[in-house]
Amino acid sequence: MNRKKSNLLLIAVALLGLMVTSCDKNDDDTPKGTKKTVSGEISQNTLWEAKDTIILDGYVYVKSGATLTIEPGTLIKGLSDSKACLIVERGARIVANGTAEKPIIFTSDKPVGERKPGDWAGIIICGKAPINQTGGEAEIEGGTGAVYGGTDPNDNSGILRYVRIEFAGYEVSNGNEINGLTMGGVGRGTTIEYVQVSFGRDDSFEWFGGTVNTKYLISYRGGDDDFDTDNGFSGNVQFGLILRGPEEADKSDASNGFESDNDANGSSNSPLTSAKFSNITILGPYATKTQANVNPNHKFGLRLRRNTRLNLYNSIIAGFNTGISLEGPSMELYNAASGPEIKNCLMAGMVKNFNAKTDGTSLTQAQYETMFNAGNNTLYAENTQLQLTNAWNWGNVNAMPQSGSPALTGASFTGLTGFETVTFRGAFGTQNWAQGWTNWDPVNTNY
Repeated sequence: MNRKKSNLLLIAVALLGLMVTSCDKNDDDTPKGTKKTVSGEISQNTLWEAKDTIILDGYVYVKSGATLTIEPGTLIKGLSDSKACLIVERGARIVANGTAEKPIIFTSDKPVGERKPGDWAGIIICGKAPINQTGGEAEIEGGTGAVYGGTDPNDNSGILRYVRIEFAGYEVSNGNEINGLTMGGVGRGTTIEYVQVSFGRDDSFEWFGGTVNTKYLISYRGGDDDFDTDNGFSGNVQFGLILRGPEEADKSDASNGFESDNDANGSSNSPLTSAKFSNITILGPYATKTQANVNPNHKFGLRLRRNTRLNLYNSIIAGFNTGISLEGPSMELYNAASGPEIKNCLMAGMVKNFNAKTDGTSLTQAQYETMFNAGNNTLYAENTQLQLTNAWNWGNVNAMPQSGSPALTGASFTGLTGFETVTFRGAFGTQNWAQGWTNWDPVNTNY
């Protein structure tokens, strides 16, 4: 070989080496593509491809009129300490349509073993559906400046399907945070299903008004509330799993499975927070009543306050410090037979079943028992009586009911519309819809 050909060969080999070292690798050592850092505004239709790793740097806004499409299997990492957040503004759309085999993953940029809640901020979706704030619109919490709310209950903000959101959450100030998935005025034209939020610093899912109907949601080891509803949310939510970790709880001293308000002031502004939830398995940090090392800030399985009319049907509440709390105007509404409904539910393994008080700020023990029995609910002393397979196995969760479990029967949808009619109570019947796309140990996953 002459010297000229030899030099050309060396150059070609060197260039090939540079191309390989600039690529990430999958676990099977096939090229995954380059890291692409995204910041600022997305103002035109944009595609994020699965061959690349997307790095979110700071607040990233999908502007009105633009659609962000994310391919199945795409990995998106929030840049640590940059307040990385994806904000889909009113009039914009996100199409994150993953599959069970190729979920779309939003996670921390930190290495294996070092990831923690709050490494990045989260996802915010703003829509044009009604909310109950004065003027019909408001700025979403979190300091992003994004506005939500409007007059279109059928507004369409896109699709989130088979998506995982891990290690999110950012506190701007006390009571002003970004959650794992924040939905502000999101309309029922939007599809949100098969979404898992894990190790969030604040709430896992929060709905600020809107009409969106959602299905197949998982909140795993969240820091504050798992499902939080405010400002007139009126959608239907069916099939959900909550599992709190013993250590993770918010400094606010009240981390709950559900927390619901009509608004922060407890007003009667309309539309009222009147969402309907069915087939939710709500599991607290107490695998047993003597579970060790439980953060004392864990509080209620279901906390209804500030004039909310939230309703819970065909569900399971188990393993909390206290099961149910009806407070203030919400308690008064229930006494007037026009307030929150809790029907055909199973409750088990509580340290204390009800937040019963005699000072007029809550129902009394006798009133709770009357309410509970009138709703055809059933109370068990221990979690084991639910006969769930391995629900409190943090790291490899299986909340499927065993043969003979009371959860397999007893559901009722009389008077309800917009729900899939099933016979079982809680998130699961005989099919495990959480299998294949979820991750119960993202701290140690090699992304």
